[in-house]
Amino acid sequence: MQQTVVEHIDRIAEDVVALTLRAAAGELAPWDPGAHIDLSLPNWLTRQYSLCGDPADRNAYRVAVRYDPLSRGGSEYVHRFLRPGRALGVSLPRNHFPLVPAPRYLFLAGGIGITPLLPMLRAVAAAGLPATLLYVGPSMDRMPFAGELRRSHGDRVHLVETKRQGRPDLGALAATLEADALVYCCGPASMLAAAEAAFPAGRLHTERFQPAARTFGPDTAFEAVCARSGDTVAVPADESLLDALAHAGHPLPSGCREGVCGSCEVAVLDGAPEHRDDIGAPEGRMYACVSRALSPRLVLDL
Repeated sequence: MQQTVVEHIDRIAEDVVALTLRAAAGELAPWDPGAHIDLSLPNWLTRQYSLCGDPADRNAYRVAVRYDPLSRGGSEYVHRFLRPGRALGVSLPRNHFPLVPAPRYLFLAGGIGITPLLPMLRAVAAAGLPATLLYVGPSMDRMPFAGELRRSHGDRVHLVETKRQGRPDLGALAATLEADALVYCCGPASMLAAAEAAFPAGRLHTERFQPAARTFGPDTAFEAVCARSGDTVAVPADESLLDALAHAGHPLPSGCREGVCGSCEVAVLDGAPEHRDDIGAPEGRMYACVSRALSPRLVLDL
């Protein structure tokens, strides 16, 4: 865990604030565009936010937080109670949405989904590569960083206010996409679904802030063997692997508990996990908050 101090809280759009988190001592861990951190809030909640500052600045991180009226306590605390000068612990950056090298790019952002794409666009522009950003929101006052993007990137940026202009036709945009371009998309579920319908899967990279609605088979009980300790943990059908391990004295870090942040990753040495995450677990790994087992037992590197 890294220690930071809240240096600035800036209102950058309706219901959106940007936090500048200054290192309490020394430098912060490096990161690449697309990375996010876990923010440990004083109300005992942990929430994940995309880094949207400058990766070259090792002294501070920048994140943006939209207030959610249905907040489970994270965004509400940030907007109502967090103040400059407050000490906050943050995790090391993790990146499940990396910028893959390509000759050119199309970036698609919806609302707060602009945050992971900001440093990507800056990096691509600095490298002199062709790129276009289509940024969609209800109105300009609800689109964080819109002014900054216009000033910095000019006609690379196309802003669409859906209250005036309606939703863009991603199918028509896909028809004009250059054959060597990659597409990066982050935004609400409706935008991600439209992008997945319009663009070839091999050229589209997406990040979700909430898990996609999917259907799995019934939850069944299984065993988790902790290879290093020798313990065998029973995982009932009505309990997650994450909770069963914690109750048995083998707690894992956890953040979202929805399979989108990756903080509870654990190595699988044997057995067949049933992956229910929205990240795409690497070979030999699983996310214990949502994923379960297809085999009667899993052997974990714990």
